[in-house]
Amino acid sequence: MLISTAHAQTAASSSAGGGYEQILMMLAMFVVLYFIMIRPQMKRAKEHKALVEALSKGDEVVTQGGIAGRIIKVGDSFVTVEIADKVEIQVQKPAIQLVLPKGSLKSL
Repeated sequence: MLISTAHAQTAASSSAGGGYEQILMMLAMFVVLYFIMIRPQMKRAKEHKALVEALSKGDEVVTQGGIAGRIIKVGDSFVTVEIADKVEIQVQKPAIQLVLPKGSLKSL
C-alpha cells in the first residue's frame, strides 16, 4: 500500500525535467499552427490586397457575392461595375474576389 522511498524519489526527479519538455512541446505546436494556418492566411490576404490595388477600368471581375461584370469606373474605395447593358452597381473594392481573363463575360 505504501510507496517505497526509492520509487517516490524517482517519480519526483523525473517530473522536474518534464517542465522543459512541456514548454518545448507547446512551442513546437505553435510553430506547426503558424505554418499550417497563419502563414497561408497572411499570404492570401497579401495577394488579395495586390489584386484590389491593381484594379483598372475594363477589367472583368467577379464579386464575393458571385456577380460578374466589367469595371467602368474606379474610385478610392468603390468601383462601378456594369453587370448588363446600362445596369451599373457600385461595389467596395475589397468585395472584388476575382479578376477574369479578357473576354470571359461574353462566354457566360
